[in-house]
Amino acid sequence: MLSWRIGRVKVTRVVEMDLPIKAGSEGFMPQATPEALRKSPWLYPDFVSEDEVMQMSVHALLVEAPGLRLVVDTCIGNDKPRAFLRGRSLSTSFLKDLEAIGWTRDSVDAVVCTHLHVDHVGWNTMLEDGRWVPTFPNARYFIGRREYEHWSNEEGEEQQTILSDSVRPIFDAGLAELVELDHRISPEIRLIPSTGHTPGHVCVMIESEGETGAITGDMSHHPCQLAHPDWSPKFDSDPQASAVTRARLFAEWADAPVLVIGTHWATPTAGHIRRDGAAFRFEVNAHAHA
Repeated sequence: MLSWRIGRVKVTRVVEMDLPIKAGSEGFMPQATPEALRKSPWLYPDFVSEDEVMQMSVHALLVEAPGLRLVVDTCIGNDKPRAFLRGRSLSTSFLKDLEAIGWTRDSVDAVVCTHLHVDHVGWNTMLEDGRWVPTFPNARYFIGRREYEHWSNEEGEEQQTILSDSVRPIFDAGLAELVELDHRISPEIRLIPSTGHTPGHVCVMIESEGETGAITGDMSHHPCQLAHPDWSPKFDSDPQASAVTRARLFAEWADAPVLVIGTHWATPTAGHIRRDGAAFRFEVNAHAHA
């Protein structure tokens, strides 16, 4: 498992599943054709394979800060048939993988969902004796107020299913806390607005001992968007707003000592943004620990 240090904060990646997508896929990011991607050779071979497959990942990020164990985004979860999985459900070793690095369910103090899509809320809950119960019973679950209100009013059957098995049980257990887009979780960790992919999307900023890190959430799905901030996936709620958000945050983080950790970016997942003409490129972090 990859991990990184940002001052006194340690971030560890726990992969639930790999997510390869054919370049130029109409259902994802049709602008990202093999021809267009080849113009950014730094994407190869980590983020685009030689056979033109965009490499992606569904993973959670475990953030260990002074006095705090925080899970950022809880993937898809087990036992939940999803359209995203063509109606199948997962049965992964996710919880055992957490235990392998010393994180028990009871040891988690907080959970942040950058937004409420299927692959970011799943392990909020788990199936126990036929009921959906909080996976992390001692945690405060921080959920964006604007995000929750938006999806609560969404009539789509799939999204309502996601809320019913992965979000509302957290409220029923009294563990949920609705927060604003700029909520501070601890002295080292705060949320920042990054709307567009969804109406209440946030990124997670880590600041410790003069070092800075940023967890993207789905503000960006793939590093190719550094070269093309205007490339928006088909499932961005507001593609124009998400493009503006990407351009703004990439510019803020570029050529600065900010370790950027992509929530769907494949191994090596983290690095630094550099200006590259009118856009940006990714410089892989050489200091990750496996």
